[in-house]
Amino acid sequence: MTQAILWYFADPMCSWCWGFSPIITQIKNDYHDKLQIALNLGGLRPETTKAISTKDRDEVLHHWQDVQKISGQEFNFDNALADDFIYNTEPASRALVTFGKLDSENTLALFHDIQYAFYVSQKDVTQQSILLELAKKYTIDESEFISIFESQETKDQTKQHFANSRSAGVLGFPTLVFQHGKNHQFLSRGYASFEIIQQQLDTLLNEVD
Repeated sequence: MTQAILWYFADPMCSWCWGFSPIITQIKNDYHDKLQIALNLGGLRPETTKAISTKDRDEVLHHWQDVQKISGQEFNFDNALADDFIYNTEPASRALVTFGKLDSENTLALFHDIQYAFYVSQKDVTQQSILLELAKKYTIDESEFISIFESQETKDQTKQHFANSRSAGVLGFPTLVFQHGKNHQFLSRGYASFEIIQQQLDTLLNEVD
């Protein structure tokens, strides 16, 4: 029997994905024997090279406040997003592509760790040293991680994740797509409660059972 796949299109530096973190964790826990969760990194701000402006910072922090109100997730707003911070999401995504080659079973766990480090601990997760420190929790080989992270192959694979999001018609994060065989169906576009997703998942899984 073909196993169902739940594609999770997300970015580790997307605030709504942080708000969604407890929900994707609950889905993973409740449906681990019924479907596979596959992470596709979205590429929220993959080519940013300039430090965040005051206007953009205010806008981003406003979004964070909305996410906190709706999801209840923890945020640390004190001195968030320093003046020289470059909001480039590519390195964090590339770290996850790297990690997936070393310890694929814990990729979602590292995804959460990067989110927590950014939104709560105020770590600069655009920096390789910070990403390596987070990954080392899972007893991966440090030199191997660095080698894979810095390789052109991994950079290209990370870009392919971003391209996959666009070609799938994903317009925002988080997005869930249910796949069974060659059939794909959008389950949610943007933040949604566990109860809403649970109802849809149960219906779809019953149809393919």
